[in-house]
Formats: sequence, structure tokens, C-alpha cells
Amino acid sequence: MSFDNLEHMKSIDPAGMIDHINAMPGHIETTWARAQTLPLPDSFASVERIVICGMGGSAIGGELAAAAIEDTCPVPITVNRDYDLPAYAQDAKTLVIACSHSGGTEETRAAFAQAGARGAQRMVICTGGALLADAEAAGVTVWTYDFKGQPRAALGFSLTLLLALLSRLGYVEEMAGPVGEAVALMREQVTAFRAETHSETNPAKQIAARQVGRIPVVYGAGMMAPVARRWMTQFNENSKHWAAFAVMPELNHNAVVGIDHPDSLSEKVSVVMLRSTYDSVRIIQRFSETQRLLDTRAGIKSEVVSGRGDSRLAQMLTVLQCGDYVSYYLAIANRADPTPVEAIAMLKERLGKLEG
Repeated sequence: MSFDNLEHMKSIDPAGMIDHINAMPGHIETTWARAQTLPLPDSFASVERIVICGMGGSAIGGELAAAAIEDTCPVPITVNRDYDLPAYAQDAKTLVIACSHSGGTEETRAAFAQAGARGAQRMVICTGGALLADAEAAGVTVWTYDFKGQPRAALGFSLTLLLALLSRLGYVEEMAGPVGEAVALMREQVTAFRAETHSETNPAKQIAARQVGRIPVVYGAGMMAPVARRWMTQFNENSKHWAAFAVMPELNHNAVVGIDHPDSLSEKVSVVMLRSTYDSVRIIQRFSETQRLLDTRAGIKSEVVSGRGDSRLAQMLTVLQCGDYVSYYLAIANRADPTPVEAIAMLKERLGKLEG
């Protein structure tokens, strides 16, 4: 295992996933500027609830956007990862945003069609595909972006378009400042985390090394909960590695009881705690006591990754970016190409042969 042999890393990552990870701050910056001029119907201003439909890498942007503004947003935002919409999404007071990187996600297309049948207002975010055709045929507003790669690597585009939409609808007072802060700090972290930075001074490589041969369990509270989910799914898809996530304080009411078994759990599991200065006093106390419990009761070591910056968005995205790099270096350790997702492709092929 070597995180500092660049030629070795290139041989494992021929499609250049590391380049997409490095490019995320630029994706966010350019997309934010472009989104300020994209078409936006006046009727969207009257909505009382928002449902963001998507799966996988196209859904996490919605969850992150909602978490970034949940302290001020006056309308409920739901992320729907399913074929069917919730019952309350049924009239023009509901805005359904269908997000699909490829435009071919069958669950998202089904929910989009259902929204139309129920009379909800609709919008699409995608790169093209059948969903774009569906939207154009229905005369629905579409915001597209151009990116050739896996949906999870396009998060800078999909998340930023949603943030810009919510900002332009007036659900958050000012987002340009937080976006700029996040981009600046993420660019600093690219220098710290990139492949060219040696393991001795690269925190992402060091965290990845501690996950080798273990199942990472990622904890997050409040706005860091969707960031914890992102860490898990990046371990799954980039590293081809089993992982889990849990949310504080809920995990204190169930997950901590499961640390006694199986035997030798301390040799098989690691815990990463994602922290923010927005954590309440009680959440801070819970993280501290949980860390103590893991160590003293089960010998499970844990570590903390903390957000940087002043805004909620900057803290979320700096921690998320760290996780993307950690998952990449764990892929290198596993000798697993971080780009293809063969199990997903296999499932799609088999499901495509079955009648729905």
C-alpha cells in the first residue's frame, strides 16, 4: 500500500476520479455564478413545500442543501428517494424537483410523472436523457449542467444549483458569502489533501490508512448527518468498501448498545465523528461521552473531523471534501478502481429485463 506513489495511483485510477475530487471547488464557483441567470418561473414563489426527488449521488445534493438552510428556511424540504411521492405532494402549492444526473433514473422519472398527474409544480435538474425529454414535453423548467463522469463526482453542480434555486426563491437571506467562503476553504484543502501532498502531512491519507481492513462507521449530528451519509456512500462507491453511518443523538438510543458483539469488534470497526461549531452544548457532551464509552467498553478507537469556516455551508463542505479524499485513498489501498460501480450496473441490467 502506497499513498505517495503517483504512478501506482494512476494505474488504479485510470479514469481520473482524483481529478474530479480536486475540481469540486471550481464546479461550485462556476455553477453558482451561472445559476443566477437561469430561468425561474414566478409561480414558484407561491409554493409552501418542496420535495426533491433523486437517488444516490443525485439525492445527496438535496439533503445537503436542505441541511445548509434548515435553521432559516420557512418551508419544509423533503428528499424523496422512491418511486412514489408522499401524499401531501399533490397540488400547485408543492414544488417537486426531479434530480437525475443521467436523466434515466427510473425512480425519479416515476415520481416526476406522478407529480404532474397530481397537479404539483415541477422542475428538473439533469445533464440530459429521458427525464430532460419528459420535462421538455411537459413544458417544465429545466436546469441542465454538463459533466462527463459519475453522479457522485458531479455533486458540486447538483448541490449548487439547488442552493441557488432556494436562494433565488428567498428561502435564505444571503448565500453568496457562504458559497465564496466554502470555495476558498475547499481550495486550501485541495492543497492539503491532494495526491501530491505526502502522507506525513496529508490528513486525508492518514485517516484512510486507519480505515484499512476495518468497517468505518461515521457519526454526524444535525447538518452533519447528510455529510455522514456522503462519507458512507463514498466509501461504498469509491473504495468498494462496506461502511455505515449513524445520527446523533438518535444513535445514543440504540447504536451504542450494539458495541458488545461480535467478538473482537475493536479490531474490525473504526468510528469517525463529524463535528461542527454549530453543535449544541448537549450534542457536544454526547459526542464526548460516546467517544469515552466506545473506548472504555469496547476498545473501539474513534477520531474527529471538524468543519472549517464560519458558515454552515463551509463547515459542511470542508468535512464532506475531506471524506471524498479519504474514500479515494482507501480505494487505492484496496486496489479498487474508484470510478466504475459494477454492482449497480449489474442490478440495472437485471432489473431492466424484468417487468415492472
